[in-house]
Amino acid sequence: MALNHDAPAVAGLVEEVMRHWLRAGADGWRLDAAYAVPPSFWARVLPAVRSEFPDAYVVGEVIHGDYAGIVAESGMDAVTQYELWKAVWSSIEDQNFYELDHALGRHNTFLETFAPMTFVGNHDVTRIATRLSDRRHLPHALAVLMTVGGTPSVYAGDEFALEGVKEERLGGDDAIRPAFPDRPRELDGTDGEVLRLHKELIGLRRRHPWLHRARTAVLELRNELLAYEVAAADGRLVVVLNLADSGAEVAAPGATSVLAGGARLDGGRATVPGHGWAVLGTT
Repeated sequence: MALNHDAPAVAGLVEEVMRHWLRAGADGWRLDAAYAVPPSFWARVLPAVRSEFPDAYVVGEVIHGDYAGIVAESGMDAVTQYELWKAVWSSIEDQNFYELDHALGRHNTFLETFAPMTFVGNHDVTRIATRLSDRRHLPHALAVLMTVGGTPSVYAGDEFALEGVKEERLGGDDAIRPAFPDRPRELDGTDGEVLRLHKELIGLRRRHPWLHRARTAVLELRNELLAYEVAAADGRLVVVLNLADSGAEVAAPGATSVLAGGARLDGGRATVPGHGWAVLGTT
């Protein structure tokens, strides 16, 4: 059965469902398969919802298309940034940071009008710990997620480096959507170091709230190396990602401290070890 999104009764039903759960204490809505519904429908529904819940956060699941146009027409706060998700894992796995460079440029244009929901994993895709064949590069993906503009989200279980492959078949989501025990310590095969890393980078993100709408600019770019600055009116950081076996020295103008990861600073240059990464504070 398909709903007639032109019918006022359908809009009224959706408005009431959204308000029901917001009244029950939800902070917002993730609109599943929002790409399959005309943006004009949400433009009719959301004003009525926001009249009662003006601070509710509404994000639409949009896999591809005109992200900024959909946000503007629909009235949603954001959409899912699948372009960046794909570029993060595949540029690391293929050792081709030119792809991520292109995606970050696109991401900057989206930030001119809205703050996308960013992620390296969700309930519909192969888990990031499985996507990356070299576990040493998992921190690189998380460092990008937690330093670029947007609203980062962490899929349940990724903080423990859970693995799972998404398959296009009946039951193909089972591996990436496991049942969880009552307590985190009861999870089997979890990685405590990855949990610690999540805590460290989430803490860094909280201490730099201006990252939400910050833009990136590439400082150095090679297949296995990416250094970029991320900046807004309230601050600036430098991020260095090295996938190579050998260490790399890059320009890090203004860098004065290592906030996360590992690097040696000397006269506006930063040296990062092989397969290393760093987030650098600046003056």
